[in-house]
Amino acid sequence: MQLTFGVICMILIANLQYGWTLFVHPMAKATGWDVAAIQVAFSIFVALETWLTPVEGWIADTLGPDRGPKLVIGVGGLFVALGWIVNSYATSLGMLYLGATFSGIGGGAVYATCVGNAVKWFPDRRGLAVGLTAAGFGAGSILTVIPIRMMIASSGYASTFFWFGLIQGAIIIAMAMTMRFPFPGEAPEVGTSTLPQSSVSLSPKEMLKTPTFWVLYLMFVMISAGGLMAAAQIALIANNYGVSNEVLIFGAPTLTVVLIVDGLANGGARPLFGWLSDKIGRENTMAVAFSLGAIAFWLLANVGTSPWAFVFSAALIFFTWGEIFSLFPSTCTDSFGQGYATTNASFLYTAKGLSAFLVPLANVIKTATGSWHAVFVISALMYVAVVLLALFVLKPMRKGLIDERNRSAAPHVVGAAPAE
Repeated sequence: MQLTFGVICMILIANLQYGWTLFVHPMAKATGWDVAAIQVAFSIFVALETWLTPVEGWIADTLGPDRGPKLVIGVGGLFVALGWIVNSYATSLGMLYLGATFSGIGGGAVYATCVGNAVKWFPDRRGLAVGLTAAGFGAGSILTVIPIRMMIASSGYASTFFWFGLIQGAIIIAMAMTMRFPFPGEAPEVGTSTLPQSSVSLSPKEMLKTPTFWVLYLMFVMISAGGLMAAAQIALIANNYGVSNEVLIFGAPTLTVVLIVDGLANGGARPLFGWLSDKIGRENTMAVAFSLGAIAFWLLANVGTSPWAFVFSAALIFFTWGEIFSLFPSTCTDSFGQGYATTNASFLYTAKGLSAFLVPLANVIKTATGSWHAVFVISALMYVAVVLLALFVLKPMRKGLIDERNRSAAPHVVGAAPAE
């Protein structure tokens, strides 16, 4: 039930990120604001949705298994509602950025706590559990793509912001009352997993001193940048390629089909690759996924101008990007223990915020070169670099860290939560 509650909460914050692209063009048309300036709001949202999660995760960890999740998710729901309501009244870019600030704070609080809940309840199937939770965030937007597009067309983007923000926030607040971390002895022991896992819980301060964390962080930034660029720009890319409004199936235009298929691919990848990583290891799974991602960007650059090729290429990009949100939290908790899992995974998640500021750079490169080709080629090369890092740097480094910590005299209680 805790896993189910977490998935529902993640679904309710999904279109804060993945529905954003639907608002950009109508907002630019109605207000006259520059698209690049509007996309700064997206970068602010992603930055705060990630950079504040260590604080939010720490609050959830330290307030205890019962109070922590309820409070952090509940306050998060309040800010989720406030963010889009402010967007609905925004008459200036500054006000739009304020709405993005509120949305980022709220979305991050919900995301960090739900992921922390998953890694704590299921140490024996951590990749799958986090994958299912993260799938709610990745695929949840498909439930609202068509309603949001229809409401924007009929009532305008401002009214859509208001009502979706109000309803989503209210439901999150109600769901928050059901959430809690496991009490001591409720979750399986760490040793039941067949993958290498640390039996010692490192504090955030200890974790930040390890080279392993920073290699993981660099890899996260490089992969996240490509996926966020696609998430924020996919509607603009479709318009630029001239395929946005071409009817594909059942009367649906290409952009609608892309957003639905991409949501399914993004969400489906998270439990699939999470489950695979439980079987063949985290780094081996990263190598498979990111190799496919490099191919996806190459396809989008070279054959993506036809409608069905665009749908396939974009879907493959989201399929091989979404899994970072199951693999990296699982890898982090495997490496540094589960006692501080919410906080530690949140520190790693801030890499997504850093990568968000590379999103407007994609527009700059596109303007300078006259096409999206260079952007896609750079993204493909970054994916290849991360494959090499996973196999030849991270894998031996993590093994050495875990072996050393497990052999040492543990200064922490195995799997213990921080003192309340």
